[in-house]
Amino acid sequence: MTEQEIEQSLIEKLGELKYSYRPDIRDRAALDKNFREKFEALNRVNLTDGEFQRLLEQIISPDVFAAARHLRERNSFERDDGTPLYYTLVNIKDWCKNTFEVVNQLRINTDNTHHRYDVMLLINGVPVVQIELKTLTITPRRAMEQIVDYKNDPGNGYSKTLLCFVQLFIVSNRSDTWYFANNNHRHFSFNADERFLPLYQFASPDNKKITHLDSFAETFLAKCALSEMISRYMVLVASEQKLLMMRPYQIYAVKNIVACIQQNTGNGYIWHTTGSGKTLTSFKASTLLKDNPAVDKCLFVVDRKDLDRQTREEFNKFQEGCVEENTNTETLVRRLLSDDYADKVIVTTIQKLGLALDGSNKRNYKERLEPLRKQRMVFIFDECHRSQFGENHKAIKEFFPHAQLFGFTGTPIFEDNANYQKIEGEQATLKTTQDIFQQELHAYTITHAIE
Repeated sequence: MTEQEIEQSLIEKLGELKYSYRPDIRDRAALDKNFREKFEALNRVNLTDGEFQRLLEQIISPDVFAAARHLRERNSFERDDGTPLYYTLVNIKDWCKNTFEVVNQLRINTDNTHHRYDVMLLINGVPVVQIELKTLTITPRRAMEQIVDYKNDPGNGYSKTLLCFVQLFIVSNRSDTWYFANNNHRHFSFNADERFLPLYQFASPDNKKITHLDSFAETFLAKCALSEMISRYMVLVASEQKLLMMRPYQIYAVKNIVACIQQNTGNGYIWHTTGSGKTLTSFKASTLLKDNPAVDKCLFVVDRKDLDRQTREEFNKFQEGCVEENTNTETLVRRLLSDDYADKVIVTTIQKLGLALDGSNKRNYKERLEPLRKQRMVFIFDECHRSQFGENHKAIKEFFPHAQLFGFTGTPIFEDNANYQKIEGEQATLKTTQDIFQQELHAYTITHAIE
């Protein structure tokens, strides 16, 4: 197939996925005009030409991170008469309800030349995905290099037009499809080990790679799937001003934890191999739970003090100030009892939690926590085998009968490798991962990682 045929085939596939094809949008003027119509409809406003021009000047930024935030937030703009207009660029409450359009061969002039983009996907008129296609004989890497070159070109469209809102790039030669996040220059360049440009291939829940463009489009580019990918499964790392994409196995783990909580179907464990980014997965699960009114508290439990600090720093790297330090058990108890939204997600050690639930402790922590007994608590355990076998696990289940427990492990314990463990001087019973956490919610093992 020629490049043009691959492009046409993709546009037809997107049409089946209910995208509107817009052959009339081929240059910046048409792109801006379409965005204006969508913006005015979404925000129920009619802007004057002058206001629209000022709006464009305000929202277009060469800073990819700033543009990504703008896309996801409610913003304000001063109208000609001095009144504020509060607006969003897309429907951020329900991304699936936005309009989805596909344009091709869009031309944007730079300072010295013009660039032509194969396929762009627009959400509510905002270009959020760029797809570069090559024929089978050319590796997708060539398309990646082309994107990097385009972005380095002086006066390029990414820095001075609505293309600043592109969130991710997809490259494909039809049989092989890759994607990667847009980023500012320091996080967006090739080197020998591609350290600055993490590349992803999509996969199914059982970790089978989805590389053919048609299958990729059906699973990744379906309207609600793409919406979720951008709104929920991209992480804006404030401390590094970087856009980070979650890997497919991380996404499935988070989805399954969230579904398990929504349907209240007991506990579960995630078997993800060491080094697979469990902190990011648990961070995302925790933050999604933070916005779930049915959950009262979410505790991320680690088993050592240094991990407590490390995890807290990681969480706060992903989102500034999202978890505070529990300097001692007293602070933990106070935050457990707090109704403050900032205290909904708590990172703590198993030791502090054990002390808080110890009825013999002279500070009466357990008694003070009594009002929480009936609350809906979620506990997420990091490396769940080191710590909460035995008494701690039992204490949590007894004190919080409505709690749901989730464990991350790189080394699950099955019957053939289980043993009797002594916990705090008492003989614990034979326990496997399944005994405690009931069900495996997702697995990404060393074998999958090697594949």
